[in-house]
Amino acid sequence: MTHYDLVASNQRKSWFILAGFLVFVIGVVYVLSAAFGFSYDFTVFAIGLTTVMSFGSYWWSDKIVLAISGARPATRQEFFDYYTVTENLVMSQRMKMPKLFVIDDTAMNAFATGRDPDHAAVVATTGLLSRLNRAEIEGVVAHELSHIKNYDIRLMAVVSVLVGSIALISDLMLRMTAWGGTKRDRNNDSQIGMILFLAGIVLAILSPIVAQLIQLAISRRREFLADASGVAMTKNPQGLIRALGKISHDTEPLEAANKATAHLYISDPLKNIHGGVGMFANLFQTHPPVTERIKALESI
Repeated sequence: MTHYDLVASNQRKSWFILAGFLVFVIGVVYVLSAAFGFSYDFTVFAIGLTTVMSFGSYWWSDKIVLAISGARPATRQEFFDYYTVTENLVMSQRMKMPKLFVIDDTAMNAFATGRDPDHAAVVATTGLLSRLNRAEIEGVVAHELSHIKNYDIRLMAVVSVLVGSIALISDLMLRMTAWGGTKRDRNNDSQIGMILFLAGIVLAILSPIVAQLIQLAISRRREFLADASGVAMTKNPQGLIRALGKISHDTEPLEAANKATAHLYISDPLKNIHGGVGMFANLFQTHPPVTERIKALESI
């Protein structure tokens, strides 16, 4: 299979996963509405809210992420290697030049955002740009351009909002149930009604966790493909390998990052390397282990 086949397969799988995620969201809302006795109007409202938020994330996610990250435009004069490396790569790939930004932070990291290759941005921290050489910066930029070219930025933006939507709707329904704001007959002691009600509470608690695990799994798979795609651009695996090695040894968390944006970065910006125990450790990580990524790159 060629690199182009992998990209095409990635786009097909992305849309399939997104469609499945939407079905999951709608299913959760429907079951919770039935379990807690919410009206049909409320169910339609919840599904409509999720749809609107998804479209909103599609159009404005880049502006929101850039704003909360405190990113500022990068100039050619101030960040010559960063700027010219990006110019060379987009020219070789016949891509549109993305907007370049920097975050003034000594932590080493970078990410890409936007809704498509024509409306994209690449962001790097000043710590990363000051501590990597040109070949290593090229490896990082190629990785981020791969996220843009492979449409990962669009997928992850929408998935992030869907995860937030499930958490919001589940929390809202639990609170309304606690306040007694439903039409459910609380005098109905039938076993079926009680089982359905208890199942609704369990689902309301677990569905945000399941949604987040889906998001993290998607994010980890995208990192492997972006690594391979980036090397296909530069023809120099060692640049990205050395960059990942240096970034992984940087123990400083990125202050501008949070749990909502952590999956966007080339490496976990929160430095949460102990998110789980044993066989479940990797389930709660935003990124695959750097050792696995380097091993995959060394096999190219």
